Amino acid sequence: MPSWWTCRAGGTRAVGDPGPADVRHLVDSFRRFLRGRSLPVTSQREQVAEALFSSTRHLSADEIEQALRERGVHVGKATIYRTLDLLAESGMISERDFGEGFRRYERVPGHPHHEHLVCLRCGKVVEFSNDRLERLKSLVAEEYGFQHSHHRLEIYGVCRECRQRDGDSRTSS
Repeated sequence: MPSWWTCRAGGTRAVGDPGPADVRHLVDSFRRFLRGRSLPVTSQREQVAEALFSSTRHLSADEIEQALRERGVHVGKATIYRTLDLLAESGMISERDFGEGFRRYERVPGHPHHEHLVCLRCGKVVEFSNDRLERLKSLVAEEYGFQHSHHRLEIYGVCRECRQRDGDSRTSS
């Protein structure tokens, strides 16, 4: 872990459900990251980080801008993107490209490794973990003489709700 990062002990909270104390802790860690690089800690940067850290969803820059506007906070798009780049550089968020023509972001701390199911109709993203899949990736890497570092899996299809709504009973295409 980087020197600016501190882990918080105690407390149980469902993954994907950050509490106010968790969000404050993550924003504090982001402040330490900025100060460690002699970058200004601004209210706008903190607001962007807080909007992302308090969400359980994979947010786009536009959705972050909208969430801030709903709170009465105006942050320019360029500032949002620059802040997202800094958050990604810090390792506190990860970028995702689900083929929509823009990137989405999710927080990393307190969010264990997971994969994604992406609905091609409504854009819903479902996170999942699967022990068998984790074992299989190691077996595949070993079979090909590959030393596994990391992986990312995104499964694209149509969610149950869209199939039911559209009267489509097919489970795959």
